[in-house]
Amino acid sequence: MSNYDSLHRQCRTLESLFDTKLTAYARLASSITRNQDDVEASGSTARWRDLEIEVDELLEKLQEINDQLSALANDAENPPSQSMLRAIQRHREVYLDYARELRRTKSNVKAALDQANLLSGVRNDIDAYKSSAADALLSERGHIDNSHQMTDEMLAQAYETRAEFARQRSTISGINARMQGVLSSMPGINNLLGMIKTRRRRDAVIVGCLIGLCMVLLFMYMF
Repeated sequence: MSNYDSLHRQCRTLESLFDTKLTAYARLASSITRNQDDVEASGSTARWRDLEIEVDELLEKLQEINDQLSALANDAENPPSQSMLRAIQRHREVYLDYARELRRTKSNVKAALDQANLLSGVRNDIDAYKSSAADALLSERGHIDNSHQMTDEMLAQAYETRAEFARQRSTISGINARMQGVLSSMPGINNLLGMIKTRRRRDAVIVGCLIGLCMVLLFMYMF
């Protein structure tokens, strides 16, 4: 039964290794549930997949060894002893327990990952909403600043226009003052202007008298 001894040792080694990996696999589910972190960013998904592949491969190898042990238990030519049959039966029970535990742990890990991803998605949505709200506030602040800048520019233009009008008024006042100075420094011009005005008034009176006389003569001729 050297073949049985080899299979028995391999089976015990695989059982011990499988138990270690399964414990790490279950601990990952517990850590994910406890931390509730961003699963993708922290790499929990990659670790979960790697561990899941390892425990699946170990369980598959353990099944192969148990199948070979079951074949030895059914060998009619070289029937195993009762102690061997009990050991083979025990290995089969351990394998079935591990298979059930793996299915249960897979379900727990998947639920933990789904919950962590859901919470991470909610947090990302909240962060995105906060970011969009902040962007909207910044954009509105930019519009307000632009409006203030345009108002300042318009006020500056108004002040400049008022200053220009003041300069023009000062220039015109200076010209008038110089004209008054020139006229006051040349009294003959004032006299000449007075004579011109007097003559114009006289001519207007003469023209008016002539027109009146012509009208009187016209009426006298008609009647």
